[in-house]
Amino acid sequence: MAVAGGLVLGAVAGWLSWRALAGVLERPLFARVNHRGRSVPTAGGLVPAVATVLLAAGAAVAAPASLREGHAAPVASVVVVVLGLALLGLVDDLAGSGDDGRGFRGHLAALRRGRLTTGGLKLVGGGAVSVVACAPISGGGPARLLADAALVALAANLGNLLDRAPGRTLKGSAGAFTTLALAAGVPAELAGVAVVVGAALALLPADLSERLMLGDTGANALGGALGIGVVLAAGPGARLAALVGVAVLNLAGELVSFSRVIDAVPVLRAADRAGRPRD
Repeated sequence: MAVAGGLVLGAVAGWLSWRALAGVLERPLFARVNHRGRSVPTAGGLVPAVATVLLAAGAAVAAPASLREGHAAPVASVVVVVLGLALLGLVDDLAGSGDDGRGFRGHLAALRRGRLTTGGLKLVGGGAVSVVACAPISGGGPARLLADAALVALAANLGNLLDRAPGRTLKGSAGAFTTLALAAGVPAELAGVAVVVGAALALLPADLSERLMLGDTGANALGGALGIGVVLAAGPGARLAALVGVAVLNLAGELVSFSRVIDAVPVLRAADRAGRPRD
């Protein structure tokens, strides 16, 4: 019930936050041209970030002290990763450009030349945010903490790699969260992550109809939240397997286009295009 309740509360809070932030996101500062040449507000990921922190604050005030103590670390980790990665993504959404370089190789090459791109800031800052978020929940020594933080940071980047078409990151995140929750037995520890996913899914109709883009603000935060979910719900062996999996997918994203792979597989293509306007 905790996970289902988190999804519902997140969806309601996400919808209300979206309505409240609509005027802000419609300002020219946020306007970007999407893959079809349309001007669309970016940084829609501010919506789940705001919804998450507001619900976490409300829960902290309303819950008994004993309940707050038992859930403080998981909730704090979710809030840290969502706010931290959303902030770094917002910088990239508003200040990044194609000249900043693409992928790990481009950002690392810029760092070697002594220049920190907005993508490089996400790379360095995202790793630091992931360490801070995992520290209260990792439950091991420095090596375990660094492995868990790498899982979260790479999951965040994977969310960004998928964000190349309307609704793609949201659909993929919903599928990944459902798989994680069912595989782990729907543990209460995932309630905070459920809030993030629910709040993000409130944007799905707007994302699919090209009235809003998640941007790096939302894709990174959503991917990072799912990474935290794995740390919260899975044992060390499963977390290591997940780390290897997201690392392989990140490497693949540097070498091939996910869009081309999706378009080449009929089932994936149909799921990806469901709900989107026809080209």
